[in-house]
Amino acid sequence: MDRVLLSLGHGYSARALARLLTPQGWRIIGTTRSPEKAERLVAEGVEPLIWPGADLRPALAQATHLLSSVGPDAEGDPVLRTAGEAIAAAAPQFAWAGYLSTTGVYGDHQGNWVDETTPPAPAKGSSARRLEAERAWGAVPGLPLHVFRLSGIYGPGRSALDRLRAGTARRIVKQGQVFSRIHVDDIAQTLAASIAQPDAGAVYNLADDLPAPPEDVIEHAARLLGMPVPPAIPFEEAELSPMAASFYAESRRVRNARIKEALGVRLRHPDYRAGLAAILAVERTG
Repeated sequence: MDRVLLSLGHGYSARALARLLTPQGWRIIGTTRSPEKAERLVAEGVEPLIWPGADLRPALAQATHLLSSVGPDAEGDPVLRTAGEAIAAAAPQFAWAGYLSTTGVYGDHQGNWVDETTPPAPAKGSSARRLEAERAWGAVPGLPLHVFRLSGIYGPGRSALDRLRAGTARRIVKQGQVFSRIHVDDIAQTLAASIAQPDAGAVYNLADDLPAPPEDVIEHAARLLGMPVPPAIPFEEAELSPMAASFYAESRRVRNARIKEALGVRLRHPDYRAGLAAILAVERTG
């Protein structure tokens, strides 16, 4: 049987999944907003679809699996708003559907642990819209939905290493602040494991084993690169934009036991040290 993944908003995480699935004979249809990005997808073996703009119904009719990485806007989920009826009509044919959300839906827990049984309590704004989008996708009749709540995503081209090289890394210190992270390779392998073991209605947290203060990650990355460690800047003196400040308004540690126990995932990068070292190793070997 042909396996066809329709990837809506085929971005950083979805591209990593495609790199796992394509060699296994999967056909990947990925939506993107620009012709320039479409050309890049072709080079990666993905069939591009410019969307918004194109009619999704032909691709939905061919797909056996569906993934949405498209974030909500102020009016809700743009995919469901524009193509909800077509998705609902196609829902019974899908063996699996996934929605990429965020651990931000849990809100602030003052550095304490959360897991999938923790009641969501997002602050107003993007995390609240994400929770609304989760629920909207979950309400599509017959859709075998799996929700993936992602911690801070990093990987090649998107890590503290890149910010240090660009001169934009700042070691902002806020007492008691910790974040969880997940390497893009581990997002991809978790999605692939879920596709292989569907469990409609499941929610999974994606995080590594070591929640850590952001300043520790910057310091470690600087030492890996042999660069000076940026000076510590107290949060109160950082003069952050409202958006950047909101990033520091919440602190939590995210448990990842479910992906290990239910899906058999063994993290390739169990902490930021292993993840950053792996990025450097790939860069150096080409």
